[in-house]
Amino acid sequence: MSFWVKTNSIVKRLFSNQIWDIPNTEQKVFLTFDDGPTPEITEWVLNLLETHQIRATFFCIGNNIEKHPELFKKVIAAGHQIGNHTFNHLKGWKTDNNTYIRNAKACEDAIVKYSDGKIDSRLFRPPYGKIKPSQSRLLRKQGYKIIMWDVISMDFDKTITPEKCLQNVIENVEQGSIIVCHDSVKAFGNLEYLLPKVIQNLQERGFRFEVL
Repeated sequence: MSFWVKTNSIVKRLFSNQIWDIPNTEQKVFLTFDDGPTPEITEWVLNLLETHQIRATFFCIGNNIEKHPELFKKVIAAGHQIGNHTFNHLKGWKTDNNTYIRNAKACEDAIVKYSDGKIDSRLFRPPYGKIKPSQSRLLRKQGYKIIMWDVISMDFDKTITPEKCLQNVIENVEQGSIIVCHDSVKAFGNLEYLLPKVIQNLQERGFRFEVL
């Protein structure tokens, strides 16, 4: 599976109706996590973020919310932002539009239900970053913002060393970058190494972490 670690500016212009970064003049960057909530791992992330008083955005899988509702509520209680990552981590390019939109709606329903009606997130990140223009258009018509990324750590790729994942982030982050990490079992070996060092490095460089 091929990804750009740093999203090409041409891609951003071609798909400008999707959000790749958030330009600002205040050294803000935006830390995001995909695929949770995951027992132990999401809790580890929450503890680290609390230590550094950082708020992040968690793009949750609906099925994981249903399996771990108390953990999902911990994410909310800690003041983090919630996004929709479909119910079953569907790849848009291989899924018909009706199925895809229904799956996103099922995740939306889980978010509303297990947040006790407090959150109805309009932030959507397509799993794998793979979404058809028609699916993007249908979701945006429903009020969703399609959130992509400027920098991806590649922490989910077990063929990449933790040191390389760290390098991917700290060498490519700019003011306004949306950064992707994963609070998943597959990614944790890399995430455990890179996340504390990313936070330390970026804070020392004067960056501030904000929610989207």
